[in-house]
Amino acid sequence: MMRETSLPRAAVPLLGFGRLLRRYGFAIAPEQVSCFMQAVTLLGPRSMADIREAALATLAPPPDRRDEFEAHFQSHFYGNTSAVVEGDADEETRIKDDGGPDDERLEAEQSQEGGDLSSALEQLSARDFQRDDDRLTAFRRKLSTALPARRSFRTVRTHSRGKLDLRRSLREIVSADGDVPSPLLRRRQTVPRKLLLLIDVSGSMKLHTADYLKLAHAAVQGADRAEIFTFGTRLTRITTALRIRDHDQALARAAAQVDDWDGGTRMGPTLLAFLSVPRFSSFARGATVVILSDALERGDHGEMETAMRRLSARAFRLSLATPLAGDPRFRPATAALRAILPVLDDLVDGSSLAGLTDFILSLARPASAAAAIWKRVS
Repeated sequence: MMRETSLPRAAVPLLGFGRLLRRYGFAIAPEQVSCFMQAVTLLGPRSMADIREAALATLAPPPDRRDEFEAHFQSHFYGNTSAVVEGDADEETRIKDDGGPDDERLEAEQSQEGGDLSSALEQLSARDFQRDDDRLTAFRRKLSTALPARRSFRTVRTHSRGKLDLRRSLREIVSADGDVPSPLLRRRQTVPRKLLLLIDVSGSMKLHTADYLKLAHAAVQGADRAEIFTFGTRLTRITTALRIRDHDQALARAAAQVDDWDGGTRMGPTLLAFLSVPRFSSFARGATVVILSDALERGDHGEMETAMRRLSARAFRLSLATPLAGDPRFRPATAALRAILPVLDDLVDGSSLAGLTDFILSLARPASAAAAIWKRVS
C-alpha cells in the first residue's frame, strides 16, 4: 500500500477506506486502491455519489457483501458508526512476493490428529530442510510431457495436417515465376498447461510441508511453466527461489522467504488474497491447480467456498490433495469439504510423495469428478 506521507492530503481518506475494507476481510489488492483514487480524480469528484460509484467500480465488493460495503462507506466518509456491521475485523492477509510477536506456539506431535492443530493464530518461524535421497528425478524428467496440453495461438510449419500458409505460399509462387509449388502449411502449436501448486504450511500440515517443498522444487525444475505459493496466515510466492537448480540452496532460500511456518490457518482469506492480485490470479487461468492442504478451515467456511469456486472457474483442473485421505476411513464429511467438493475435479491422497508424483503425472488423463467418486465411496 502507498505511504500516507507521499499522498496529497485529500487522498488520505481514500487510502484509509481501502485499508478499512481489507481489515474487515474484503479482498482488496493495492492495485485496486490505486485505481480507486485515479477514478475519483477523473470524476472530479462533484459529489460523494461520484466517490461511491468509483469505489463500487474499482474495489468490486462481492454481491453478498454489498450491504456491508455500504455500511463501511457510510461509517468512513459520513461518520455514521451505527451503520457498521457488527463483528470483529479479521487481521489483514499479508502477501509476500519473491521480489508481530507470536501469540501462541503450536506443537505438532505425530500422534495428534490434523484437526487438533487447526488454528487461526499467526506464528512466525523458520524451517531447515535436511538432504535425503533424490526420489524425484524420474518425476522431474517426465513432468513436462505428462501435463495436460492446450493448443497455442502460435503456429509452426508442418508438412501435413495443417492450414494453408497463404502468405508464404504466394511468396513461393512469385519467386518461382508463377509455377505452383507444393503448398506450405502451418498448424497451431500444442504446449503443456501451467502447473500451479498452493502449499499449506500451517501447523496442522507440519509433518508434510518438507516433502511438499521438495516436490515443488522438482516441479519448477521439470515443468516449462510452474508457479508455487505457500499459505497459512500469509501468502508467499516462492517460485523464483525454487528456480535455483541446486536442491539445498533452493529449499534454503524458499524456507527463508516464508514467515508463517507451522502457524495458524486462514485458507479462505489467503486464497481470496491470491485471487485479488491480477498478476497472481492470471497464473491460475487455464492451469492445472493442485492445492496441498488438509482443508481444515476454522470457523465459517464461506470465504473458502467462494475462493474455491473462483479458482475452479479460472483453472483447467482444480485438485485438492489432503494427507487426511491417506486414512482408509477418510470421508469428506466436514462442512467445508462438503461445500467445495462439487467444484473439485479431484480429491486425492496427499500423504506420500510417491502418491503425489503419480497423481500429478496422471493429470493429462481424464477422470471422473471428485463428487462422483466420493459419492460412490461413501
